[in-house]
Amino acid sequence: MEAAAEAPGGPAALSCFSYNQDCTSLAIGTTTGYRLFSLSSVEQLDQVHESNEIPDVYIVERLFSSSLVVVVSHAKPQQMNVYHFKKGTEICNYSYSSNILSIRLNRQRLVVCLEESIYIHNIKDMKLLKTILDTPPNTTGLCALSINHANSYLAYPGSATSGEIVLYDGNTLKTSCTIPAHDGPLAALTFNSTGSKLASASEKGTVIRVFSIPGGQKLYEFRRGMKRYVNISSLVFSMDSQFLCASSNTETVHIFKLEHLTDSRPEEPPTWSGYMGKMFQAATNYLPAQVSGMMNQDRAFATVRLNISGQRNICALSTIQKLPRLLVTTSDGHLYIYNLDPQDGGECVLIKKHSLLGSGKMEENKENDVQPPLPQSYAATVARQSTVPSTSTMPGYSEDGGALRGEVIPEHEFATGPVCLDDENEFPPCATKRHLKTSKLVTKWNIHPQPTPRVWL
Repeated sequence: MEAAAEAPGGPAALSCFSYNQDCTSLAIGTTTGYRLFSLSSVEQLDQVHESNEIPDVYIVERLFSSSLVVVVSHAKPQQMNVYHFKKGTEICNYSYSSNILSIRLNRQRLVVCLEESIYIHNIKDMKLLKTILDTPPNTTGLCALSINHANSYLAYPGSATSGEIVLYDGNTLKTSCTIPAHDGPLAALTFNSTGSKLASASEKGTVIRVFSIPGGQKLYEFRRGMKRYVNISSLVFSMDSQFLCASSNTETVHIFKLEHLTDSRPEEPPTWSGYMGKMFQAATNYLPAQVSGMMNQDRAFATVRLNISGQRNICALSTIQKLPRLLVTTSDGHLYIYNLDPQDGGECVLIKKHSLLGSGKMEENKENDVQPPLPQSYAATVARQSTVPSTSTMPGYSEDGGALRGEVIPEHEFATGPVCLDDENEFPPCATKRHLKTSKLVTKWNIHPQPTPRVWL
């Protein structure tokens, strides 16, 4: 759900943009800093926070609707800065051996992806738990982290030449399985909200597949198109896992519906079209597997035709004011909001266009009073309950992480208790600077006369 803006026609208005984990907030990075917006209303775009302290931001990620935000700038592309933006304080920063390509986080883990290595941190105290070294070259920083911290599954490419996916358990810090998803290299990965499904697309961008997690069995296969290859820029599930949205460098956004057709459905009345449909289905049993597979692939349930083509964009499927919406953010600095018909699909209707670079209304205090509709699902329109566990019933932050298989882990100042991310007064109390090298991690302490220690490597 993050994109670095690359407009082919000239410099992009936005250097990066990303939705938070439950699509209730939008973060954008510019040459002057970053901004955070609340997505609780269609008609009004509320700016939650603006910072001009760090210029040339190319990664900005917010943790749900908390005050924790992670920022990386072109000025220091090897350094990750973690802030409590409402208090205006830095929680910590880490420096790595090469440029940071992407960052993913949930309430349990913070993942930093470099081109040939991945770092996994415990978010309650920013302790480094695991370093995955010698990963296949991953020039785009492609990876996905389940937002459900009860499993914290991590997915990343297992090959630079084929579409193999490595599924890694971020809680047990062990590889779960590998999935041979596509013939060509991967271009997009995303988990559903519970971490029970994983969707993927290759660089061709024609076929999207959905796999069960952690088993890795293929559940769905959708065809985005056949005539041309595209670059998939965004792949995202709805919060209730009923829909999957894909956008690319073309003007069309595709929304697929995840449903199984069973043989227990009522018998259709005998009609000519029904008869031909059965004949067509029976014919696929006698065709080569590649051809029959193409004929059985599901097409888009709903679509959107954007007025622009070639611009970087990201999408989100969210419930705003009790109705399902499709959100499209583009690199020229605009947010488009569409209505989605969950029953009949079809062409989505544009209902609002917002400028992200205008003088947004500040809502620093209002955001805590405005809660997104609960549950985060399309229950109001399709009468289906969300399977996402609420924050009040999610497990706590018990953690047994540490050095594994001889790894040298930097020393840390641990938090005295678990971090309650719903309470902005409780965040990791350490202010640290850590420089991480992929060969060997050596810790050097340098205590400054400040209320909290600073750690230098």
